[in-house]
Amino acid sequence: MPSPITVVLAVHGTRNPAGTAVAQDLAFALADQLGLPVHPAYADVHGPTVADVLRSTPADRTPVLVPAFLSSGHHVHTDIPAQILGSGRTDTVVTPPPGPASTLLTALTDRLAEAGAGPGDSVVLGAAGSRDPAARAEVAALAQTLGRRLGTAVSVGWAASARPTVAEAVADARSRGARRVSVATWLLAPGLFADRINDCGADAAARPLGTHPALVQALAQRVEAATRTCLTGA
Repeated sequence: MPSPITVVLAVHGTRNPAGTAVAQDLAFALADQLGLPVHPAYADVHGPTVADVLRSTPADRTPVLVPAFLSSGHHVHTDIPAQILGSGRTDTVVTPPPGPASTLLTALTDRLAEAGAGPGDSVVLGAAGSRDPAARAEVAALAQTLGRRLGTAVSVGWAASARPTVAEAVADARSRGARRVSVATWLLAPGLFADRINDCGADAAARPLGTHPALVQALAQRVEAATRTCLTGA
C-alpha cells in the first residue's frame, strides 16, 4: 500500500551549484532515513518552488513539508506559507524547522573540528542573518549553548541583514586579544553566505552542516512526528 503522505523538503535556493547539490543530497539522505521518497523544493531563487511541488502532489496524498532552515524567519513565517496558500494545497502539514535544536550542536562541533579549530580558539557563530528579532534571538541562544559545550564564550556574526558581520565579529575577537579565531558555520549549504564566512579573516571556518547525520536525524524526527499526527489525527 503506498504511503498516504508525500514528504517535501523546503530549502533556501542558491545560484551556487554546490549548494543545490547539497540540497539534493540532503533530500536523498532524508529519504534513506525515512524509507520514503522526499521531494526537494526551493523557497526562492529557482525552482521547483514549494508551490510547484505541492501542485504536483497527488490529491490522495497529504503533503508533509519540512522546512530545512536553521532558524525561523522570513522564509519560514512568510514565503513558505504564501507558496502553500498559492498552491491550493491547504491540507499541507508543515513541521517546525530543525534549528535551533540543541541536538545540532554535535554537527556544529564536528564541523569545527574538521576545520582545524583548537581548544584555545576564540569562537564566532556565523549565521545567515535575519531582520526578524525572534530569529536573531534563537541564534544568540544557540551561541550561548554552544559556548557551554565548548567551555568558552561564543559571539555571533551575521552574513547578511544584521550586525556585527562575521568579519566584524572576528576582528572584535582579535582586538580583545584572541590569538586564533574559528567560526562555527550555522548554514545548511554552500552559497553566498558561506562564501562571506570563508572570507571573514578567521583562522578556521567550518563548512556548512550539509548532510551531517545529526541534521538528517532532526529532519526525520519532525517528519515522523507529523506523519503520526496525519495517520492518527492526534
